[in-house]
Amino acid sequence: MRRFILCLLGVAALAVTAIAILPSLISSDWMRAELGRQLSAATGSSIAFNGPVKLSAFPYLAVVAEDVTLSAEAEGVTAEFAEVAGSVALSSLWSDRLHIKQIALDRPVVVLDEKAPGEATPAPGASDETASGDPLPALVAFLERSAIESVSIASGTFVRRSAANPEEVVSDVELTITAPDIDDAFSLSASARMGGRNYETSFTISTLRSLLERQPADVTLAVEADPAPAPGMSSLEASGQVTLNANGSYQIKGGEVEAGEQAFGLNALFVPGERARFLVDLEADRLDLTPFMDAAPETSQSGAPAADTAGRANLQFLAGFDADMSINAATLVLGEISATDVSFAAALKDGELVAELGHLGIDAGSVAANVATDVRADDPVFRGRLASKGLDIAKLSALADQTVPLSGALTIDAGFAFRGLDAQAIRKTADLTGTIGLRDAAYTLPGIADEAMREVKAKKITARIESLAKPVRVAGRLEWRSKPVDVDLQIPAADTILAGNLAAEGIPLRLQVKMPDANLSLDGKAALPGTYAGKLGFSTADLSAFLAGFGQSGAESVGPLAVNGHVDAGPTSVSFKKATISVNGVEGAGSGSVEFTTPLKITTALNFDELDLARLAGVQSPAPQAKAPKGGEPADAPLDLSSLRSVDATVQLNAKKLGYGKIFAGPVATSLVVSDGVASLTLPESPFYGGHVVASLKADGTQPEPSIALQASISGASAAPLLTDMAGFRYLEGALKARFDVTGAGGTTGALAKSLQGTADVAFSDGAIRGIDIADVYNNLVRLMSSGFKQDDGTATTFTELAASFAIEGGVARTEDIKLVGPLVRMSGNGAADLAERTLNFRIEPRLVASLQGQGAEISTDGIGVPVVVEGSFAAPRIYPDLSDLLKNPDAALAKLRDFGLPIDKLPIGDLVNGGGAGGSVKDLLGGALNKALEQEEQQLSIEEIIGGGTAPRPDKAAGEIPVNEEPATAEQPGVGTDMPGDEADGSMESLFKKLLR
Repeated sequence: MRRFILCLLGVAALAVTAIAILPSLISSDWMRAELGRQLSAATGSSIAFNGPVKLSAFPYLAVVAEDVTLSAEAEGVTAEFAEVAGSVALSSLWSDRLHIKQIALDRPVVVLDEKAPGEATPAPGASDETASGDPLPALVAFLERSAIESVSIASGTFVRRSAANPEEVVSDVELTITAPDIDDAFSLSASARMGGRNYETSFTISTLRSLLERQPADVTLAVEADPAPAPGMSSLEASGQVTLNANGSYQIKGGEVEAGEQAFGLNALFVPGERARFLVDLEADRLDLTPFMDAAPETSQSGAPAADTAGRANLQFLAGFDADMSINAATLVLGEISATDVSFAAALKDGELVAELGHLGIDAGSVAANVATDVRADDPVFRGRLASKGLDIAKLSALADQTVPLSGALTIDAGFAFRGLDAQAIRKTADLTGTIGLRDAAYTLPGIADEAMREVKAKKITARIESLAKPVRVAGRLEWRSKPVDVDLQIPAADTILAGNLAAEGIPLRLQVKMPDANLSLDGKAALPGTYAGKLGFSTADLSAFLAGFGQSGAESVGPLAVNGHVDAGPTSVSFKKATISVNGVEGAGSGSVEFTTPLKITTALNFDELDLARLAGVQSPAPQAKAPKGGEPADAPLDLSSLRSVDATVQLNAKKLGYGKIFAGPVATSLVVSDGVASLTLPESPFYGGHVVASLKADGTQPEPSIALQASISGASAAPLLTDMAGFRYLEGALKARFDVTGAGGTTGALAKSLQGTADVAFSDGAIRGIDIADVYNNLVRLMSSGFKQDDGTATTFTELAASFAIEGGVARTEDIKLVGPLVRMSGNGAADLAERTLNFRIEPRLVASLQGQGAEISTDGIGVPVVVEGSFAAPRIYPDLSDLLKNPDAALAKLRDFGLPIDKLPIGDLVNGGGAGGSVKDLLGGALNKALEQEEQQLSIEEIIGGGTAPRPDKAAGEIPVNEEPATAEQPGVGTDMPGDEADGSMESLFKKLLR
């Protein structure tokens, strides 16, 4: 402005000089040179008239010069004028008062080159006022001796250059100044374009004399900008009374300011100088910041988009002065939120702006903040801090016209930083550090029926933010169902706090939740409606109890559950892939989906190493070899398949081993289907204990008592491990071929076993019955009658075929057609197996084969028959020969031996029976036990009593007794398979014949 006034004074001097020398002009060349010399001397600048100069005397003294240049090297000012025109009233020739009618500068180009600090050289004769940077005293002094009707600039350009800053250009300058008299109003109106923004301003002072005499003068100022330099700052109007103080400063009292739609009371002090300074106090009854927060794209009044340089709002218009400002507002409004008792202070010095919000009281609590920035930057960076000791969350959400299921106090102590002034730039560049916490908070879980389980409390929980570029960590202990819940949550702060639509895009998170009855881990993205996609880990010791805590049902038979994998979950369903799952201890892997409907809908494809359907369904059956309770009754366990009614499932299964309890087949590829309370499993032909099995199983949970139906066909299975796993029976070997068709129902495993009915056909080939050697029994009949029989698991009766068909009724499988074919014997028999009591009772009648190779005809052994009895529990049956019939009828034994074609007259058996032999009779050997048997036919003695004599101990102390559920005795069997005194032991039927013929 100082340089601009110098130019005006130079132009005025030019006009006066032109009038003064007008009569003496002789030629235009001389006139241009003389004008340049005179004006250069008057202004201290170098002024040259390079074009035509025209003079006129009427009606006013006037001069018009073209192509005028001005250079003030000391001031760093150069200027070019396309045309300079000036005129003065003729009265100025005889008056000491200069009356300027017009000064017009057309298309001036003024260049200001700022020198580095210390290089500036004051212009010769420059006054203190001029050096101070305040043009008003010089203007007032000039106007005391002058009257200016009009000073104008048209299409002007001002260029400011400096080594430190880019070139600043003010173009399209239009300026008009009128000051007709020192006692009249001074007015200025101007427009210009700077930095892609158009400005218009007007300024008036009621009277300059009042200022000169240090009296209040009325001042008005209006400024408009297009586009606005900041939201809500498109226009500014100010008015008040200004007073010139003795120190050269200007003071405004009782002023009023309108910025946008805001009105302030204004008291200010302006101190001119090389760097002007403002002190401003603003008072407002109501301050609405909503217009200032409008981030709509900036456009010009013509509707065209602003240039890129204008599109970025900045604060560079504040860089040319220093200021101290305070704002006090009784009420502050921002959108729907209002605050009271607002105090704000700002200080601007050398381009650094520091602002502090000392107090902001809202209904939810109070907030304090501070911020600082450099207004000289194209994109100013703001840094500050925000603090609150406690904001009521419910009231805070009400202020935002929202309802949240959360109560308590929100505490804030955080520093922040961001770049730019529009919302988009702030979101992109904002950063935050500090803590945000909840105190005495309570959260209500949605969808929980039980009021005691709906509320989650937190005495204190804190979110620690290192940077928005790093995850926010929320950690603390909650209380739910009167139990502690430890939470550790990490969420990317930038996505969470600054993302646009969280409901659609979701929040990336990592969550660890530890509860007494469950653990949960998440690593994915969750959205506000209740959806989640990402990794999930969940484990609980009792899923049914855990879901019941949420008011959910549908997994009553599921206890321990563990899931790990990638899931996509919503409020009503969840799908998973590449997941591992463990249900009731059964572990699998695969993919699938679960819909939380009634019934629960499950669709999966799973792979298992070992799939135990009993454990999967929650059926804890007693182990087959478990020790029976006192009294011999097997353990009984509840059987509840009602949970099948709450599940609708289709499960594609691939298992290396698939079975129930201890019985497994595999590998298997099949499907398990649960529909309308019925579970169906079809087992295609699969490897099974060295053979194959085909089976179908149905479990029905629709009735009060669960039921099952099993159909199975087995071929080539190894009998020993199968029967051991199935029933703990270890006394039968061979290759098994069987067909089963069994159904049953019951509320316990025992009741189910007692209800079993159906049919079964079994056949064993190339096997053995362990615990007895039938051929050895016949080889050593005499020894057995004298010494007794002891069961030995090390002995066995081999066979090529063993078959039977069973009718199952009431849990008891009965047969009448047991058939055994061996190398030396044939056997037939009957008996029953009580599946509920897990006991056996079979009697097998042997027949001798008249050939050592087993190829001869069968010969009945009636009279010398030694039936084999199998009785007792599955796990520890008693297997022994019954000699009672042989001893009751020894004469029949002799007759049968005669049927063999043997020379019985040479047999010592008669002596053995009648006492003629050297060793005494069998009767004597048995100590009278035989007589007792013959006299009391109705009272059948056990084989142990017969072998041991009439006073033999009871079966529980007999040599062949095997206590129930205990391992069979392995005591030595005297005489079995050994030589009798003086005999050779052949171990074949020949031995029997030799002994009898001796």
